[in-house]
Amino acid sequence: MLRDWRFRREGVGERSRYLARMPATGAGFGFELALETTQPVLLQGVDGLSRKGPRAEQSSRYYSQPQLAVTGTLSIDGVASAASGGAWLDHEWSDSFLDADAVGWDWIGMNLDDGSALTAFRVRRRDGTALHAGGSFRRRGESATDFGTDRVTFNALRRWTSAATKATYPVEWGVETPAGHYTVKALFDSQELDSRTSTGAVYWEGLSDLLDADGRRVGGGYLEMTGYAAPLTL
Repeated sequence: MLRDWRFRREGVGERSRYLARMPATGAGFGFELALETTQPVLLQGVDGLSRKGPRAEQSSRYYSQPQLAVTGTLSIDGVASAASGGAWLDHEWSDSFLDADAVGWDWIGMNLDDGSALTAFRVRRRDGTALHAGGSFRRRGESATDFGTDRVTFNALRRWTSAATKATYPVEWGVETPAGHYTVKALFDSQELDSRTSTGAVYWEGLSDLLDADGRRVGGGYLEMTGYAAPLTL
């Protein structure tokens, strides 16, 4: 609960669901959603321990809940409409800091149309090279595959510059993983978030399409990029 926002989990395992509610106040936008689990939780890394740097202690506890089935209502200026779709939930926490050479990261979490789930990330040095990388892939009904740091690469294909912060972000990526080569394309460029008055960071996080090696859309989800406006301090 945060003020009048609500987020609650009910049940356990594959029969659990999440309830999210934000009343329509101020700007006139609100929602009331139920997010039903459709498959087991996805433990990132090795049994939920996800490396984030070259040293073993540079790790986080991390799990994902992909392929959530969403139903509910959206309210805009007092008009409520039925809503449905898919969602992804991440929960990650750590008691260690990023490596001193790290300035930020690039990350994707994607629901594929066939029920699979894909994550990939790299922790980035100031010169743009990867300090550490990883991710996972799971087909529906199968065990997850954890990616080694030398098996994931991010190649920027197109960039966009924010008029507000002057930061330049790659908004289209070629991502190479053991599960295949993909292109990640932002649905629209201007998805920068300025949280300098709260968490202190400026970052880009937004909806994106996932394309296969032949350029066909095979899924969608989120792309997150930090450390482009200024090095991220954690």
